Amino acid sequence: MAEVSSEGASRQEKARRKQRDFPSGVFAVYKSLGQKISWRPIVEYCEGHCLIEAKMRVVLCGYYGMGNGGDEALLAALLQMLPAHAVPVVLSGNPAETAERYQVEAHSRKSLSGVWSAFQGAQGFVWGGGSLMQDATSAVNPVYYGGLMLLAQMMGLKTVAWAQGIGPLKRGWTRRLTRKTLLQCTGVTLRDRASAAQAANWRVRAWLAPDPVWALDSTPVEGLADFPAPRVAVALRSHPWLTASRLSQFGEALANFQTATGASIWLVPFQASKDLPVAEAIQPYLKGPSQILSISDPKQLKGVFRGVEMAIAMRLHALIMAAAEGCRCFALSYDPKVTYVAEDLDIPGWEMAPSPTATDADFALSPWPETVAQMTQTLLRQYADGLPASPDQIQSRVDRALMHRELLNQFLGNS
Repeated sequence: MAEVSSEGASRQEKARRKQRDFPSGVFAVYKSLGQKISWRPIVEYCEGHCLIEAKMRVVLCGYYGMGNGGDEALLAALLQMLPAHAVPVVLSGNPAETAERYQVEAHSRKSLSGVWSAFQGAQGFVWGGGSLMQDATSAVNPVYYGGLMLLAQMMGLKTVAWAQGIGPLKRGWTRRLTRKTLLQCTGVTLRDRASAAQAANWRVRAWLAPDPVWALDSTPVEGLADFPAPRVAVALRSHPWLTASRLSQFGEALANFQTATGASIWLVPFQASKDLPVAEAIQPYLKGPSQILSISDPKQLKGVFRGVEMAIAMRLHALIMAAAEGCRCFALSYDPKVTYVAEDLDIPGWEMAPSPTATDADFALSPWPETVAQMTQTLLRQYADGLPASPDQIQSRVDRALMHRELLNQFLGNS
């Protein structure tokens, strides 16, 4: 077989790409002319007359590639909802893993060269879900995400704040920065009522819809059906309010709960660096069947909750995934976003803050129990009497979560 030079191979690839992008009739005319005319005007004509759809390079920015199951679920949902003409380019903490898992172009979010490469030729920029603009964990977050959004806006890109939760914002300058970036966005979608109220106060036009992970496809995890029923999933994370004494108290209560119900306990770390040590600390308390399930694929992570009778979770997306799969839920709230979803679904739970504040005059989670016995009884009561979200409630949230898809199509349209 004759060898093809790299230059020849490049010409062949260009020809194949032209044939793929052109309607067959247009390509036949082009070929019959002996390639004596420039093909770019033909492409532009076809795009302008909707004979072919123009592609748009869109940079996706979030807490991706950082080992957090909730943020990976948001990325998977975003990729699932992007319009067909959008070509995603993901900024990731682990670009090789992101590129392999999602089959997308990915660049390092941690280097200037990676960010610059992602922006080359881009026409759109999306904050891809979550509470990106918050300074509760670090004031660096608003600087990083706000800076990239402002850069995209200065470059004239279509910019979308997608499925965002605003705050907590404790500093005046982070609030001003957040307001400035949102006001200049092509479009804004939010995932909770408190964020929508803040946006309205700032006169930011925004659309409110449930978290897009409600609409994320789930896939079963092989082998989990072999575990004896009933099954209970637990998703906790490290946090200053989950002290050693509280963790010991919870471990004892969970052991009592397991003895009373005969449940298999699945400990599900959503972020290994923060959750796995907690799971490993709880497991020795459990005398019945238990398993630590470390799953990185977000669709499989959601699939874990199929066939689970109850989920006990600090993690926001553990609660959303469990509720979407028809589980009873119990919330341990360390952050307003967890309380918001508990309020939305009327999920019982405990506030972990030393001085909790209700999100609504008619809704408040209970304070952290004082004794192991109180904790055990509360968990048993929810297991025996608690109700999962109804099929109608689930479908309603899935349908409304798909508003994020429709609005993406609108904001990133070719017009």
